[in-house]
Amino acid sequence: MQIKFWGVRGSIASPGPETAAVGGNTSCVEVRCGAARFILDAGTGIRKLGDALMAEGNVRATLLLSHLHWDHIQGLPFFVPAYVPSTRVEVVGTTHGVGTLRDTLANQMAAPNFPVRLEDLGAEIAYREVRHGQAFDIGEVKVRVAKLNHPGGVLAYRLDHAGKSVVYATDTEHYACVDPALRSLAEGADVLIYDSQYTPEEYRGDHGRSKAGWGHSTYVAGAELARAAGVGTYVLFHHDPTRNDAAVDDMERLARDLFPSSLAAREGMVLGVDALAEAA
Repeated sequence: MQIKFWGVRGSIASPGPETAAVGGNTSCVEVRCGAARFILDAGTGIRKLGDALMAEGNVRATLLLSHLHWDHIQGLPFFVPAYVPSTRVEVVGTTHGVGTLRDTLANQMAAPNFPVRLEDLGAEIAYREVRHGQAFDIGEVKVRVAKLNHPGGVLAYRLDHAGKSVVYATDTEHYACVDPALRSLAEGADVLIYDSQYTPEEYRGDHGRSKAGWGHSTYVAGAELARAAGVGTYVLFHHDPTRNDAAVDDMERLARDLFPSSLAAREGMVLGVDALAEAA
């Protein structure tokens, strides 16, 4: 199992010299499980992932969407493999009762928003709507789904393959205690990728508006979850678009004081899950 980060920002892309080291693209993570390829969210980072996949030949992938807010789907119209007839992609997610998954993705590409319609894409695209607590197999990979806490709804995913596991839990707000549904999903996972957009001070609104109710979490809550679930490595993800590289580095150091096996997600970062498990 190998993880590569193609987009690590939350809310909106934030290019510029002050974010170049960490990266400014919105959420997109690639997970390779043997021959199976999974794409977690389709933010702007999926564009460069698509270019890389095209260089490897025919594309076969499963796209797991946490939710359908724009920063998590806006890269899909720029995913070059979607225009190629030999591509096969299954899109997994839910609308939480608002229309269908396909219709929601089609809406962002409808005139006058975009010049190419979803139905004009050349790839073979299938859609699977899932719900909280569901588990299913894709090849030799077991996928588990849990509903988290975000305006409009959001899903977390756990991938298990050959004795290794990764949990993707972005755009969720922590409770007063560790979220029992997420703790159960993440129990014993090798890697936990968790929404760590805010510091506790930002979340409380110590020097500005409180972020409570916005649907995002903190590195302190992430470390608490990582300890409670007994995960191997905690990855801080969905960085605030206003947070520069140095501030992300500072947050990483603070997280390590609470949970030593913590690291901040950065574009281009590759994690070999086998190697992390051996080092733990």
